[in-house]
Amino acid sequence: MKEEIIIAGFGGQGVLSMGKILAYGGIMQDQEVTWMPSYGPEMRGGTCNVSVILSDNKISSPILSKFDTAIILNQQSMDKFENQVKPGGLLIYDPNGITRHPERKDITICKIAAVDEAAKIGNAKAYNMIILGAYLKKKPVVSMENVLKGLKKSLPPRHHNLIPMNEEAIKAGMDAVQ
Repeated sequence: MKEEIIIAGFGGQGVLSMGKILAYGGIMQDQEVTWMPSYGPEMRGGTCNVSVILSDNKISSPILSKFDTAIILNQQSMDKFENQVKPGGLLIYDPNGITRHPERKDITICKIAAVDEAAKIGNAKAYNMIILGAYLKKKPVVSMENVLKGLKKSLPPRHHNLIPMNEEAIKAGMDAVQ
């Protein structure tokens, strides 16, 4: 198994932390992992992305030009990464703020209204975990148990009380997949 992922959106949407949680989850699952963030100096509000590779075998390079999965959270990222999804790949996106929806016919497209789902559970900060849940429903490359271990590893101990809320958000994302 080898999964090459790009997660892209605005700084502050939890893009980098979503990638980090996936990466830690893969490590907990004894996978080979790379996590490579890219963001501008403005961070919050500027565009950012992270590529994550999860593999059962050694990874020769963390540099990717094509992806098995793209998780897209803003229009700039849609414009940049839609055509970099491999044929037969997966594109997950939140339609909030997207003006041009994906049009490719050679990939699976999954729309998740994560902003609406976060409002339903009463926590806007759960947005990225809802997206993560949608991805894990479509491609269960990391078990829920290991995602939660990755979440615990990526959160500072003072925020470990938020893990149950994050688990609830991941499950809500899994349930909301279209």
